[in-house]
Amino acid sequence: MQKTLPVRILVVANQKGGVGKTTTTINLGTALAAIGEEVLIIDFDPQGNASTGLGIERKARAVSTYDVVVGAATLASAILATAVPRLHVAPSTLDLLGVELEISSQTDRVYKLRNAIGAMLETQTVGLPNFTYVIVDCPPSLNLLTVNALVAADAVVVPMQCEFFALEGLSQLVTTVEQIQQTLNPKLSIHGVVMTMYDPRNNLATQVVQDVRKFMGDAVYETIIPRNVRVSEAPSFGKPVLLYDLKCPGSQAYLKLASEVIQREHKLRAA
Repeated sequence: MQKTLPVRILVVANQKGGVGKTTTTINLGTALAAIGEEVLIIDFDPQGNASTGLGIERKARAVSTYDVVVGAATLASAILATAVPRLHVAPSTLDLLGVELEISSQTDRVYKLRNAIGAMLETQTVGLPNFTYVIVDCPPSLNLLTVNALVAADAVVVPMQCEFFALEGLSQLVTTVEQIQQTLNPKLSIHGVVMTMYDPRNNLATQVVQDVRKFMGDAVYETIIPRNVRVSEAPSFGKPVLLYDLKCPGSQAYLKLASEVIQREHKLRAA
């Protein structure tokens, strides 16, 4: 049975690297698919780690998000199925590294991804489901790719590592979101902040969580992603942690996060 809920475009972004951004993209997408959503992950990071972490070999990426951005292919033609039922991915390649120079002089340069997603949603492509969630994995910097993602998005999911400099990076991202909201995408909002790599034995980690909750209030998800070796191991096997080890604390945390995302979505739609 086809879903009637509108598609929601979530961007996973943080200008700081090493915060669990790609891990959150992969496993949130997998968890949403596991509870019945039709999910598309758009790998918008030239490193292509989200694609690799979903088991997409580089030789299989004949059409990538680079081709989509430069107008050489449609987004639908780049989409590949993954080993996870109801989860698809538009893979990335290193070609994305040079895309900024290629499109910088074009008047629609910040709307490339939004236009590509819009065209995909308007066209019923044989073999593709009616996606209910599109999740974009961004590079760890504020460049033209990240701006494209924020312009296309409904909301931003912000992963934050439980470490000393977390609040500094968060304040920068909040400012960026506000600027995009005021100039390019009025509907953009922060969906939530998810604390990652949490170690309860570390007093600093606990303090960081408290500080972020004080700064962001209800925007911080209740779910906290623990530091878990199984989460770190899973990408090397080309699997989300939910396929690698469903029962580990990391997998269970991402399932809870997906449920929390859905709950927030229901509240937004009811408002």
